[in-house]
Amino acid sequence: MSAQGGTKAIVAALAANLAIAVAKFVAFLFSGSSSMLAESVHSVADSGNQGLLLLGGKKAKRAASEEHPFGYGRERYIYSFLVAIVLFTVGGLFALYEGYEKITHPHSLEHWYWPVGVLVFAIVAESFSFRTAIKESNPLRGSQSWVQFVRRAKAPELPVVLLEDLGALVGLVLALGGVGLALLTGDGVWDGIGTLCIGVLLIAIAIVLALETKSLLLGESADAESVRRIREAAVDGDTVTRVIHMRTLHLGPEELLVAAKIAVRHDDTAGRVAGAIDAAEQRIREAVPIARVIYLEPDVYDAARAAAGPDRAKTPGGADAAH
Repeated sequence: MSAQGGTKAIVAALAANLAIAVAKFVAFLFSGSSSMLAESVHSVADSGNQGLLLLGGKKAKRAASEEHPFGYGRERYIYSFLVAIVLFTVGGLFALYEGYEKITHPHSLEHWYWPVGVLVFAIVAESFSFRTAIKESNPLRGSQSWVQFVRRAKAPELPVVLLEDLGALVGLVLALGGVGLALLTGDGVWDGIGTLCIGVLLIAIAIVLALETKSLLLGESADAESVRRIREAAVDGDTVTRVIHMRTLHLGPEELLVAAKIAVRHDDTAGRVAGAIDAAEQRIREAVPIARVIYLEPDVYDAARAAAGPDRAKTPGGADAAH
C-alpha cells in the first residue's frame, strides 16, 4: 500500500510541479521578479526530486544478488536523502542568493499581473498535489499526528512529498506576499525579502528530511507494535517458552529482518526444536507480513543469567528477563 500510494502522490506532485515551473519562468521573464525566479528554480528542483524518488523506487525492486543478499530496498532511502540535498542546494541556497541580490540591487516589477496570476494558479495546483499526498498518507498514518508520521514512517516517499508540497504552498504564499508588498510600496526590496524567506523555508525542510532519512539509512528497528506482535507470535508456550532477546532491522520500507534468541525446553529433541523454529517463523510472518528475513537461535533459558545481564540500556531489545 505504501509503495503504491507513494507512487501516486509522487506522480501527482511531478505533474503539478512541471506545469507550475513553466508558468513561473514565463512570469519571471515578463516581470523580473526574483521571488518568481526563486520559485521557478524551486519547482524545477521539486520536479527533479520526484524523478529521483521514482528512480529509487524502481531500483529498490531489483532481486537480491550474491553481492547484496538482502536486496536493494534501501535504495529508496538513498534517493530520498539525495532529494534533501537537492532541496537544500538548488532550492534553498539559490533562493538565499537571489534574495540577497534583489535586496542589494532592487528594481521595480514590470507586468505585475503575470507573477500574481501565476502564483494564484500555482497555489491551486499545489493544493491539489498536497491533497493527494494527504489522502494517500492517511491510511498509513492511522492515529498518529502528522509530526509522528513524518518521523516514524519507514517508507520515505510520502513524508518527502508531504513536506515538499507543504513547503511549496508556504513558499508560494511568501512569494505572493513579497510581490504584493513590492507593488503596494513601489519598493523592490520586499520582493527580495520574500525570496530570502523562501530560501530559509526550503533549507529548514531540507534539514528535517536529511535528518529523518539519515536515521533510515543507518538502520531503524520495527515500530513498537510490530515488535510486540513478533514477540507474541514467536512464543507458543509449549516448545518455545519465551524470547530471550531480539533485534529487528528494516532492510527497506516493506522488508524487515528479525533475529532472536528463543528459549526451548532443555529435554526437547533436535527434531522437535527444528520444527518449533519453523512454526515460529510461520507465525511471525503471519503476524507481521513484512518480516521476510527471520533468524531464530534456540537456547535454554537461564533465569539467573538473564537477571545478571546484559544491560538493557546498552543492549536495546535485549534480555527479556522481565517477561
